[in-house]
Amino acid sequence: MTGTFPNISISTERLVLRPLDEDDVPALAEMMNDEQVAAWTDVPQPYTEERAHTWITEYAPTERQAGRGLDLAVTEFLTQRLVGIVQLARTNWHIRSTELSYIIAPWARGEGYASEAALATAQWLLRDRKLERIELRTAADNTASQQVAQKIGCISEGVLRNACIAHVRTEDGTWADLRTDFIVWSLLPEDLDGAGEQLADSGGFTSFSDWN
Repeated sequence: MTGTFPNISISTERLVLRPLDEDDVPALAEMMNDEQVAAWTDVPQPYTEERAHTWITEYAPTERQAGRGLDLAVTEFLTQRLVGIVQLARTNWHIRSTELSYIIAPWARGEGYASEAALATAQWLLRDRKLERIELRTAADNTASQQVAQKIGCISEGVLRNACIAHVRTEDGTWADLRTDFIVWSLLPEDLDGAGEQLADSGGFTSFSDWN
């Protein structure tokens, strides 16, 4: 079984998740050059606007149309400012599963945006798109990302030993690889009855297909 993701916009009380747009290039590049993003992801450093443009215009549309993944810009509802990214990858339409990850810009952290965006995306996937499993992988020392997984109701399934490459600054200012563990989390449809149910019941988000 194969499938594709639609162009989608998901709204919460404070956020709008929408397809990436070329106007996002400067803010996306700035966000991806953050120290925490460099430490916990494989985003190339330094991250140029050219890379951001390629991601938005080539990589993201190709992944969506092929059914492999989906990249959503997370923006503030009131200001329309780009505050983060939610990404789906490694989608398996036979198993009906996908892997979810998130990045929040340094200027927007501490506001609960990651959990709000991740939960809204998960609700759309499990309820509207009828997926059966969402998987998250967090580096063993990335406590902030683990807290997001817990807040949206994910269950910790175990540890993939030595499966993650994080990064640390060296004395000369460059980045060096640091091998660590992945903690694997999952979210199933029945898990939505736990954490985040209040947001779901209050009509906290709506989705609009074929966004343009």
